[in-house]
Amino acid sequence: MIKNTFHRRARLLYLRIIRLRGQPHELALGMALGICIGMTPTIPFHMITAVAVAIAFGASKLTAAAGTWICNPVTVYPIYRFCYIIGTSFLGFDHNTGLLMPVIGAIDQGKYLDAIKTILSGGGMAVATFLLGGIVLGLIVSVPSYVLFYYFFKNLAAWRTSRKLIKA
Repeated sequence: MIKNTFHRRARLLYLRIIRLRGQPHELALGMALGICIGMTPTIPFHMITAVAVAIAFGASKLTAAAGTWICNPVTVYPIYRFCYIIGTSFLGFDHNTGLLMPVIGAIDQGKYLDAIKTILSGGGMAVATFLLGGIVLGLIVSVPSYVLFYYFFKNLAAWRTSRKLIKA
């Protein structure tokens, strides 16, 4: 039963991906923007922010929302850690101050809003550290992801076109 359910979900995901409509640039830009926003430490607002930015840049809103899934319960620890390390490096702080442990503790308990509150209660420098680190990390990761997804969606469009020619 579990194998059948997994197969059905994988098939549904496959069908949703091949049915995406739009130009490769628009789809890839949406994904890159979503990944960039997903790297910031604003977990409750990732999708809302990504869709708003996608609208502003004329990118795909659907792929922007999907790109924010880069930050999930499995990847949130390394993302926040890298955000903190990069932010402290850029601002010249000691990254062993202990601000990260309460944030990780809140995330570990599944209390994402408490993690945001912990960052905000750390003062302006803590907020600046996490946000700057997230923005820098997002920019670093989103540029190669744009290129990767551009070629993916370009090849998907070519495959779709060749498939239509074969059926005709």
